[in-house]
Amino acid sequence: MTLRFAVIGNPVAHSRSPQIHAAFGAQTGLAVDYTRLEAPLDAFLATARQFFADGGSGLSVTVPFKAEALAMAGSATLRAQLAGAANTLALRDGELLADNTDGIGLLRDLTENLGITLGGRRILLLGAGGASRGVIAPLLAEQPEALFIANRNGDRAAALAAHFADARVDGGGFEEIEGSWDLLINATSAGLSDSDLPLVPECFADDALAYEMVYGHETPFMTLARSLGARTVDGLGMLVEQAAEQFYLWRGVRPETAPVIAAVR
Repeated sequence: MTLRFAVIGNPVAHSRSPQIHAAFGAQTGLAVDYTRLEAPLDAFLATARQFFADGGSGLSVTVPFKAEALAMAGSATLRAQLAGAANTLALRDGELLADNTDGIGLLRDLTENLGITLGGRRILLLGAGGASRGVIAPLLAEQPEALFIANRNGDRAAALAAHFADARVDGGGFEEIEGSWDLLINATSAGLSDSDLPLVPECFADDALAYEMVYGHETPFMTLARSLGARTVDGLGMLVEQAAEQFYLWRGVRPETAPVIAAVR
């Protein structure tokens, strides 16, 4: 039986998700009909509801609709509740279930694919939107020394930090970043528009890893980090890993990710 899925967002034309899920389907022998669905900025709910009314089984949700996706669902997993955002919707017995696979996708890419140990590290998370919300709890579970959320709107970052009520977490404006950081994660949309971020060189520790959630091209964040001697990596591995978790939620089978990452890259 072929089930219908889609990635919904705005913009969404650049998404590699259809290619990734097609590869998962071929690998597992489970037929997949997976397309892109661009929703008007003011019509996410109507677009998503129509998709499910027309027989859709699940949606991958990308910017800027992750908070709306959580709000529209009848129930939510704990990780979606903790994140306050959902990147996955699944139709279960006529009711929508919201999940968030961003955090586990990032963790698997960092720890399994890249061999990074997060315990005792200082993590600087750039951005306070849905992408950041989804990864904070999983990062904290790895026992870092500290996690600072930096955002152009410092009050928004501080509020997000307070939401997690953890002494290791703080947040504020870019001008409030202090010291150097072992892992810098860009979860802002700056990479999509090739915009610069107001980071000073002192933010980067000597052996820092700069992780860009955007994938497929060199961003100003990556260029800056590399010029300062930091190792850089894009978010393709995270994309594939979080998609594998979605596939497991939808189809009950967890596909192998390494060959898909290699093929897409």
